[in-house]
Amino acid sequence: MSIPRLPEPGPGTTRLRQALLAASFTPEGLRDRLGGPAEAALARGERVPARRALRGADDAPAVLTRLFLLREPVVTRAAEGALPLDAAVEDGWLERDGDEVRATVDVRPYAADPGRDWWIVSDARPGPGAPGSPGRDVVLGAGGASATLAGLTARRPVDRALDLGSGCGVQTLHATTHARSVTATDVNPRALRMTALTLALSGAPAAELREGSLYEPLERGRSAPARPGPSPGPRPGPGPVFSEADRAGGLRDEAESAGFGLIVSNPPFVISPAAPGAGLTYRDGGLAGDELCRRLVAGSAAHLADGGLCQVLANWEHVSGEDWRERVAAWVPPDCDAWIVQREVQDVAEYAELWLRDAGAHRGDPAAYEAAYDAWLAEFAARGTEAVGFGWIAVRRRSGAGHGDHRVEDWPHAVAQPLGDSVWAHFEQRDFLREHDDAALLRARYVLADDVVQEQIGTPGDEDPEHVVLRRRQGMMAARAMDTVGAGFAGSCDGTLPAGTILDAIAQLIGEDAVALRDRSGEWLRPLVEQGFLRPAR
Repeated sequence: MSIPRLPEPGPGTTRLRQALLAASFTPEGLRDRLGGPAEAALARGERVPARRALRGADDAPAVLTRLFLLREPVVTRAAEGALPLDAAVEDGWLERDGDEVRATVDVRPYAADPGRDWWIVSDARPGPGAPGSPGRDVVLGAGGASATLAGLTARRPVDRALDLGSGCGVQTLHATTHARSVTATDVNPRALRMTALTLALSGAPAAELREGSLYEPLERGRSAPARPGPSPGPRPGPGPVFSEADRAGGLRDEAESAGFGLIVSNPPFVISPAAPGAGLTYRDGGLAGDELCRRLVAGSAAHLADGGLCQVLANWEHVSGEDWRERVAAWVPPDCDAWIVQREVQDVAEYAELWLRDAGAHRGDPAAYEAAYDAWLAEFAARGTEAVGFGWIAVRRRSGAGHGDHRVEDWPHAVAQPLGDSVWAHFEQRDFLREHDDAALLRARYVLADDVVQEQIGTPGDEDPEHVVLRRRQGMMAARAMDTVGAGFAGSCDGTLPAGTILDAIAQLIGEDAVALRDRSGEWLRPLVEQGFLRPAR
């Protein structure tokens, strides 16, 4: 079977979007129609529960689900009742096959911001080797990594945003809600076409599409041949809305010289033995080890505006005899601040198994699978790689001279997405602490974060607890063990009194020396501010 042609956004695309909305082919509508377990299974690529849920049904939501998610043929008469058939065929969303029609792409409802219904356009999940598959250039839909990065991204209004390695366009789509102009790049021209289709079908503003690897498309300034289609005009829902005149006018020239306010990237970070031009384009970068992630991070400063933020998902090697923290921190440009968070570590055998299964290698010839497995382990052994870390890197370009503040931490604990506000707050908190010595900290006023709760641990009936723990229920969900002085101080912070005044009152209440209490305060006050338990009063 030949590879189906990709749609070309036209007037039929707008009519298709209207039909999807009318049929409640949305995240909430899909969940209601299939049921939670079947909808969740479908997101994992398992289709049997959804087929059972739709058995015998011929309503519009069932027809659309069969066409665009199960990728099954549907009889023409049923399709005519669910969508504008002729227009969808003309624009290339469907192809006729006798008395049936088939979808040329996956179209998946996507949970977006409140008030918005979006759809992600991609290739079918079977991927390489399946009938009609584009092979190594397959473009997968939104997965766990896409959702993680979308939740991590700081959603501040910016003049100009870059989605480096756009794939099916998830991060590009989000960026259009808070950037005046958005540029999307990818080494795979098919991915740029999918990005354009995702934007067009979702009713989002068009992005500038550039083909190439890493930052090369920006340096060349060559636009990709992908066709984004006509601009759909202003979009509904919350968030900043910028006019087409802003997007196309002099503001773009000014932004070009100033750099990007935001760079996001879910790159092909898999550390594999695939040579350049081999492997899967969406995951295998073709560079040795973690070199692609290093280049992405190291090159960010040259393309960021002052104060701009680059947020990247990455894998990194744990190399024998080297501290992984020092290795990864060395990627960061020296004049930038960075927050590097390792969320998981796998030994090299686990890692190889994960990505061999991702490619479906375990379903083929056992001898070929074992040979591929051996090649992965041989590559790791040659590089001295003992394990691989998974996590994210946030880089902020600083205005002014001086070495940046680089924080690297291992955080395998639970977090509460979205984390975008927490990422931006992290840099603000580090700025505040850098500018305030211990004496200045005591002159400042603070407010206890709304999500902080206190836990007391001890034997039932005891007058005093053995431990007091302050815990945050949002963001990184940090927890800190405190003594009664620190806990009492935190609970008294409402922004009205300087910290030193509160400490003096506590010292008088418990009969301790106020000067000694002040001298010790930096040991626990700085961490409380750094992790957002206390915020400087405005």
